[in-house]
Amino acid sequence: QVRLVESGGGLVQAGGSLRLSCVASGRIFSINGMGWYRQVLGKQRELVAAITFDGTTDVADSVKGRFAISRDAAKYTWYLEMNSLKPEDTGVYYCHADGLRTWDSGAYGDYWGQGTQVTVSS
Repeated sequence: QVRLVESGGGLVQAGGSLRLSCVASGRIFSINGMGWYRQVLGKQRELVAAITFDGTTDVADSVKGRFAISRDAAKYTWYLEMNSLKPEDTGVYYCHADGLRTWDSGAYGDYWGQGTQVTVSS
């Protein structure tokens, strides 16, 4: 059974920083892409940042220059470094695995964590 678990969320003042972590566990053979999404109140879930197996990154314009994504592929773990946080960054952040293969199946699949709350105060 594949599971993704996020951690590192919390309450921080505007201008502060947080580091989110995502750990994938189970009989994982490979993951093509690792990413972070967020759900802001009143808006649809949106991509924040993603990184592929070859290290290529994609960062949303709204957080470019403030957030950075990194990975530890050997441990199936990835991170979101968040700096210069703003109140509008408040929301639930979800980690995502794209194109995940297990030892038990040759098919690729998408997997999601349950989310971690980030709250930025003025």
